[in-house]
Amino acid sequence: MKLRLTILSTLLVTAFTNLIAQDQETVGTSPWGKDDEIGALNMMTDNSKAKALSDISSGKTYDLSVEYFVGMPSFHVLGDPSYQYWLTHTPKGTVVDNPNGLGRIMNEKVSYTGDAISMYTHMGTHIDALNHFGLNGKIWNGFTTEEYLGDKGWGKTGAETIPPIVARGILIDLAGYKEEKTLSKNYRITAEDLSQALIKQQVNILPGDIVLIRTGQGRFYRNASAYLDDFPGISLGAAKWLVEEKKIMLLGADNLSFEAFPSEREDNWVPVHTYLLAEKGVMFIEQMFLEELAKDKVYEFVFLAASLKLKGASGAPIRPFAIPYSH
Repeated sequence: MKLRLTILSTLLVTAFTNLIAQDQETVGTSPWGKDDEIGALNMMTDNSKAKALSDISSGKTYDLSVEYFVGMPSFHVLGDPSYQYWLTHTPKGTVVDNPNGLGRIMNEKVSYTGDAISMYTHMGTHIDALNHFGLNGKIWNGFTTEEYLGDKGWGKTGAETIPPIVARGILIDLAGYKEEKTLSKNYRITAEDLSQALIKQQVNILPGDIVLIRTGQGRFYRNASAYLDDFPGISLGAAKWLVEEKKIMLLGADNLSFEAFPSEREDNWVPVHTYLLAEKGVMFIEQMFLEELAKDKVYEFVFLAASLKLKGASGAPIRPFAIPYSH
């Protein structure tokens, strides 16, 4: 019976993928109204959040974010800035400079350290806002650059609109399913891959879930050259299966840029980005840390996260974590 279900699932996934592979690309209109700025996150309600939290039986917590450090891997190919950190005040410097005017004795007693950072908003563990990519001059819900993009950022769908996120989370451990430490270079994850991994994990995706995909690339995060070297990612067909068939609310992965390169379409260099953000209003989180969840085989959990409220920005750092369910 199990073999029969597996074969049927594979046939349905393959048929669905082939059916939608050549869809035309157009910016989506929100079913939540003309002023909607958060897309699929509207699926989250007070009741859904309470339900997601109801099965917690312990306080064990998994941190799903990476560290920020000078030399960290990031998407620099288009000229975006790398992460920079510098000290603005040091204990010794404060004694010498006396910036507070309180003198050597006070500054030798009370040490003072201050620092600053400069970074691209799409670095480390971050969430892409719906204005990050668009199609034909428009972003999600038909908002245009002419009307809503000023010198201080977007007036619609900026990162400040992203609410705190509480929902049921699912880990799909693709590397584990294929019994590999990391998926092969440039590997493009299919809908069949996801379906078969879920069967192996004995987990079902429910509408409104958050789905996290482990490629294994996260284990290279401290080594930028290895992390950025022809990383694997999700295919357009797999993204469509998750959104249109499984009705997920949010996606995440442990790689950079979420999708695999080179592009699978000749007319779009980032078809997964534009499909999710511009067509369907589905945000996603990149560069997550999923190794501990996978090691402990934690496939169902409460997902909690909040991003920085960067007004008008196309993305923001986010600090997600997971608390496993009792079952």
